[in-house]
Amino acid sequence: MKIVVLDGRPMGVGRAPWAGLERLGEVEVYDYTPRDQVAARAEGATVLVTNKTPIRADVLDALPALRFIALTATGYDCVDVEAARRRGIPVANVPEYGTESVAQYVFALLLELCHHVAAHDAAVRAGEWSAQPDFSIRKTRLVELAGKTMGIVGYGRIGRRVGELALAFGMKVIAHASRPWAEGDRPARWSALDELFAEADVVSLHCPMGPKTTGLVDRHRLTRMKPSAFLINTARGALVVEADLAGALAEGRLAGAAVDVTSVEPVRPENPLLSAPNCLITPHIAWATDEARRRLMEATLANIEAFVEGRPVNVVNGIGLNAVTTKNTEDTKEESQRIG
Repeated sequence: MKIVVLDGRPMGVGRAPWAGLERLGEVEVYDYTPRDQVAARAEGATVLVTNKTPIRADVLDALPALRFIALTATGYDCVDVEAARRRGIPVANVPEYGTESVAQYVFALLLELCHHVAAHDAAVRAGEWSAQPDFSIRKTRLVELAGKTMGIVGYGRIGRRVGELALAFGMKVIAHASRPWAEGDRPARWSALDELFAEADVVSLHCPMGPKTTGLVDRHRLTRMKPSAFLINTARGALVVEADLAGALAEGRLAGAAVDVTSVEPVRPENPLLSAPNCLITPHIAWATDEARRRLMEATLANIEAFVEGRPVNVVNGIGLNAVTTKNTEDTKEESQRIG
């Protein structure tokens, strides 16, 4: 059996992260694969492994030997799952590996927006504290979270975990998902989307990216937010109209934003958020703790082993012998988290 890893570098440098695959067959590992080289590199493969490299219908048509696609991710928007279904090819994701890491990172970003720890550290090292008489200096506004309202857009695994952490900080939690729930059924109160943006002091995005959510955060919704509010995006960059967000920050209509994802990655030099005030940008790392990457590799290997044994699991397109399929709920689509 030939196994081709199309973009292995995000999991780690070299072949070491993929050593477990070698007992299953011949393994080829590429750091990255340009779109126009996918079919050539995947020729003869029984199993393809991808993180972000697109696998579209034309590529699938060119690979008659292909029997299984394994994603080193929760989200599967890079694969034409319907075309794979027509070919009878199971597509398996890793539905839960980064929940704790991403939720923790949301608060790393939020606490930096609240306290600007790095800026204060830099001021001390630049001599600003020692050069004046006060025991305390404040370089920025400082914000306490207790009593504030956290608005969560997308209430799957990560969204719920973010809500739990927000409650631990003494915040009120409201959330929006495609289906409302009865008052008191969950720790968060369901909210319509526009009302959530108007009420929340912090809006954190955890919804999937698709036709209905691309450009979800635009000028209309940003205008509804409080001038003192923060926006956090650890999901998908294209959920936000970046020019509208940059404009809101420049005009003081929003206190701050923190994004771990951008509409095009790596970020382009012309991205308007790079010059926007009060905007933190990090390079898509919320998913990438040592612990999360270890869980991801273990689960990906288990998915491929299950396919080899004729019992594919975590199948997102309903194909497979006795497949244990993940349902198309907020939980499995939530990868907009990114989760990587």
